[in-house]
Amino acid sequence: MGLSNLFRKKSAKVIVQEGGDLEGEFSGLHKVLTVRDLTFFGIAAIIGGGTFSAIGNACFSGGPAVVLLYVMCAVACGFTAMCYAEFASRVPVSGSAYTYAYVSFGELFAWIIGWALIMEYSIGNIYIAFSWSGYFTNLLETFHIHLPEWLTINYKSAQDAFVANKGVEGLNAWNTAPVVGGLKIIFDLPAVVINLLITYLVYRGTKESKNFSNIMVYIKLTIIALVIVVGAFYIDIDNWTPFMPNGFGGVMAGVSAVFFAYIGFDAVSTLAEESKNPHRDLPKGMIYSLVICTIVFIVLALVITGMVSYELLGVSDPLAEIFALKGVKWMLFIVSIAAVVAMTSVLLVFQMGQPRIWMTMSRDGLMPKKFSKIHPKYKTPGFATIVTGLVVGIPIFFTDENFVLDFTSIGTLFAFVLVCGGVLMLSPQSEEEMAERATKGKFRIPYVNSKFIFPILVIAAAALLIQFKPDFFTAVFDFSEGKMATNIPMLVFLVVCVVMTVMSYLKNLSLIPLLGLISCCYLLTGMAVSNWMWFGTWLVLGLIFYFLYGYKNSKLNN
Repeated sequence: MGLSNLFRKKSAKVIVQEGGDLEGEFSGLHKVLTVRDLTFFGIAAIIGGGTFSAIGNACFSGGPAVVLLYVMCAVACGFTAMCYAEFASRVPVSGSAYTYAYVSFGELFAWIIGWALIMEYSIGNIYIAFSWSGYFTNLLETFHIHLPEWLTINYKSAQDAFVANKGVEGLNAWNTAPVVGGLKIIFDLPAVVINLLITYLVYRGTKESKNFSNIMVYIKLTIIALVIVVGAFYIDIDNWTPFMPNGFGGVMAGVSAVFFAYIGFDAVSTLAEESKNPHRDLPKGMIYSLVICTIVFIVLALVITGMVSYELLGVSDPLAEIFALKGVKWMLFIVSIAAVVAMTSVLLVFQMGQPRIWMTMSRDGLMPKKFSKIHPKYKTPGFATIVTGLVVGIPIFFTDENFVLDFTSIGTLFAFVLVCGGVLMLSPQSEEEMAERATKGKFRIPYVNSKFIFPILVIAAAALLIQFKPDFFTAVFDFSEGKMATNIPMLVFLVVCVVMTVMSYLKNLSLIPLLGLISCCYLLTGMAVSNWMWFGTWLVLGLIFYFLYGYKNSKLNN
């Protein structure tokens, strides 16, 4: 096994040809999506679990200052979205960050990203399914339909509640669950059912999924606007004091919850081969959806932290909780409907994204051929869609939402880092190629030379830290017992900053992807040690699969 073979690359031209790009050639998928559809798919993926569930934990941790974290994540995602858009313009095929890494870094990194994206799409949908179930169960209760507790909670949460002897729902579920063969029957029935329904819809076709998604986006944006307008009348500005109750560390502690809300925009890039004009529309769809959703998140965070104290928001259904506390009962019903609609659309988009990544990996020989088979009638990657449904559905029976949330965010940030780094490694295009992209309306990241700008920014940031937080560097280099594990991510980040400062000066790197790389690396420092351990374990499993199957079956191996 040659070391160089691990980093063998595919040219953008070859990937586009294999994907059946434009000019009347088809990869077998229906080209039905416009820029509006892609924007709506992005909104559908972004405004969901992060809005109706994860935002509560983020506000509880950071207080009103969580809006700063939303802005930071938006900036990081904005730079990253431009990098995705650059790749989408050059390589308009399905596969998302996996395909982009194959072009820029080579096969091994492409595989690692493809493996990490399973966490973002499939495993991330487990969290959404659990959140969807909670709101759907509340909605049923308004119609006086009551499901047994052992059918509305996952087994692990019920067991944890029993062990800790707290949590009404979990204890009731554990104590009332039927027993078969010595095993208590406890599972989240609504989560299982919605996964089956979404898998079936995605299996049937892109056009049907598009129409369903667009309708849901209209509904949830209307209802969120209503939540903001009604909630504004109940704002007490005293609730915004203190603005940062747990310090900046408390704000950063919510990075998993906040970033989870943003990861959906890259799902748009998996729909390249079903877009009518992917060169032009994919970049617009990603950027438009990101801008719209950032505004929604910031306004919504200000409203809910203004309505009640941040200390009351550490719940799984924060929007319902704030109106319950204010006694606005009619809004509880509307919020439950909005949450069900919003999270259904997220499930839909993520469930569409994962099969198309597997389809692309299968074309390259890194996954079995069955994953790239297109259904002759529905024109969807049928087998890959069914497998995605199973990957989401089976863990619903034995995992819980908190584990999934942390697990998903770190994988996504890792993918974003490689996408931004990949743009930095792309070969410059000739004047003819850039002129062609300009005439056809294709997106191109504006080149800003970072030779002097980035070093100045790094030096200025270091000076500000020394001035206003003089113990920062001392704390980072404190490797006493109990400190090393939490300091290593920040130390690695500082090393990356120094290396990229030197590279920017020597190589005249493009500023925008460089800022995207650095901002995403910084957000990674907010991840807990346990997140890194689980992520490392997941990568090891992926590498074992690659060396046992993908390496020797890769088309580049021939």
